[in-house]
Amino acid sequence: MEEAIILYSAPLPGHLLPMVELGKLILSHHPSLTIQILSTTAPDGTDLISSYLATVSATIPSITFHNLPTVTLPPSFFSTKGNQKNPLFEVLRLNNPNVHQTLLSISQSYTIHGFVIDFFCFHSVSVASKLNIPVYYFIPCGGSNLASFLYMSTIHRTMNKSFKDLDTHIHIPGLPPTHSRDMPQSLLDRDSQVYKSLIESSALATKAAGIIVNTFETLEARPLKAVSDGLSVPNGSTPPVYCLGPLIADNHQTGGEYDCLKWLDSQPSKSVVFLCFGSMGLFSTVQLKQIADGLERSGQRFLWVVRNPPSEKSHKLAPWAEEDPDLDSLLPEGFQDRTRERGLVVKKWVPQLAVLKHDSVGGFVTHCGWNSVLEAVCSGVPMIAWPLYAEQRSNRVFMVEEMKIALWMHESESGLVTASEIEERVIELIESEKGELVRNRVMVAKREGKAALLQGGSSRLALTKFVQSWKRE
Repeated sequence: MEEAIILYSAPLPGHLLPMVELGKLILSHHPSLTIQILSTTAPDGTDLISSYLATVSATIPSITFHNLPTVTLPPSFFSTKGNQKNPLFEVLRLNNPNVHQTLLSISQSYTIHGFVIDFFCFHSVSVASKLNIPVYYFIPCGGSNLASFLYMSTIHRTMNKSFKDLDTHIHIPGLPPTHSRDMPQSLLDRDSQVYKSLIESSALATKAAGIIVNTFETLEARPLKAVSDGLSVPNGSTPPVYCLGPLIADNHQTGGEYDCLKWLDSQPSKSVVFLCFGSMGLFSTVQLKQIADGLERSGQRFLWVVRNPPSEKSHKLAPWAEEDPDLDSLLPEGFQDRTRERGLVVKKWVPQLAVLKHDSVGGFVTHCGWNSVLEAVCSGVPMIAWPLYAEQRSNRVFMVEEMKIALWMHESESGLVTASEIEERVIELIESEKGELVRNRVMVAKREGKAALLQGGSSRLALTKFVQSWKRE
């Protein structure tokens, strides 16, 4: 029988893209394997990355995608008042019978060595256990988040208040003190169903055959050591941890020429500040005007991706499927004319990795999504950390205080980032000694990330250990 590894991801770009890259990494060093990837449809029907998956399917025959049947949530689910369940977790839970049937079908033709699940897909642990398939957890958001994720069960037992009701610093082994308001958004309310789901997932992770993390050892040495020393699970055992990163999708921005790259060709080396905030990063009109004012006052060169302010349907569309923003109404009058010689505003989307790799880019204002962070690290670009949602506020703490690869963007009490703050941070990154220190650290991390994936590198060695773990099964 042929041998297979099965991967199962949540239907979110920040989860599915690195999961597919994991499959490609395993296959590149063990080509006799077959990679089977399970995915489902997001609750709102969003499909942000279909072209990328189609390219992978067409070019790598040893990777097979299984699209699980669409689960329709009943109207009663959305009409329930109070602490209703999270739609995404509910879709993943209700997909268990489909996961079971797919695993059974694959097992008729392949020897399944392991079932690698996104940590959002924890409901499927019971399915794999019934079929005696070893489960490996996949953490797409880095080693610092792994340390926090595993320690959450301890925090839950020892603390009886929600993070949102506290005004204190949380102390997690291997991490800098993190203010309660900077903990991941989904964990702020301990009475919410999302919080309870993640606590359940954290407990199940300690029983996995292993944990795979999208990072490399030298980038997050201290939190990873805390995990390996058992400090993140003080009352239990910690599975083997395999750091197999950096896993970034280097080939999903294909075809065509981009005006933004041509514009960058005409700019001096390391002079341009790039502002881009991910597939779900949206700002109010007031905030967009503050960004524009700050960029104009800074005098720095910039490339800025602008999308429409939030609306009811904003997150149900891929960025390129949205209506073009009306820049004249969203930005200050005359802004583009006044900054034409040193700035470029692009509507909706750019090939982010290609931009980050361009020699003219000297800084990146980012929402701190982990994929974006790794892309910047692998491109040697220092960052200004401006988190918007999910675990991004805690990522900012790690990026600035622990990894030292970013500067901190400060918000007002209302959450608004003022033009003067944007002006100061942009100048600081490009012109100051502090910015130079961050730049130097990122360049070191870039070299270390590349070395980690080479023969004899830490991630290659971890991949070998991962394969050996299921070869012994």
